[in-house]
Amino acid sequence: MLAKLHITPLDGKMAGMPLAALFNPKEYTISKSVPWNPQTAAGLDAPEMQFTTGQGETLQIELFFDTYEQGSNVRAHTQRLHQMALIDTSLHRPPLVLVTWGSLAFQGVIESLNHRFTMFLESGVPVRATCAVTLREARSATEQATENRGNESPDHAKLHAVRRGETLQSIAGIEYEDPGEWRRIADANGIDDPFRLEPGKKLIIPPILR
Repeated sequence: MLAKLHITPLDGKMAGMPLAALFNPKEYTISKSVPWNPQTAAGLDAPEMQFTTGQGETLQIELFFDTYEQGSNVRAHTQRLHQMALIDTSLHRPPLVLVTWGSLAFQGVIESLNHRFTMFLESGVPVRATCAVTLREARSATEQATENRGNESPDHAKLHAVRRGETLQSIAGIEYEDPGEWRRIADANGIDDPFRLEPGKKLIIPPILR
């Protein structure tokens, strides 16, 4: 079965309600900016560079939606994506989202969104749309500090707190950079149904011995 790209809100009113792409993107782009500040010093041909703090990665994808054959309004799909860029009144901000597709597992927020409608029924109802989405990485300081510890590599066992909307495949993609390793986690935690995970539950992430 062809794996579909999913965008899943992790918190707020839409938490755990994934939007599946009707058609997978042809490509995606991940960008990373690393700012350095030049420090002037007399007598040098080039300034000494000082690192301050890193910038989060950005993910750019283009999604295609087509409901012409069904004769239905394509906005039923694009509006759900648009909702993820709006302020959730329970959070006072837009929700965090998780993008998963194959080995891709990107947690962030929607930074920009552009809908382009290109086909319409005689009634004016749109049935084809292309959505350009840019997401910026968003992780807490605690999450980043945990990942940066030397003993938190795939060669060492550790714990993972399940976030709403996560699946064993997405967790395996984050922890092992391979969603196909989800059975390793399922076996270690005695999980029979990989699609039913309780948010907040701590899972043992067994090591990959090399």
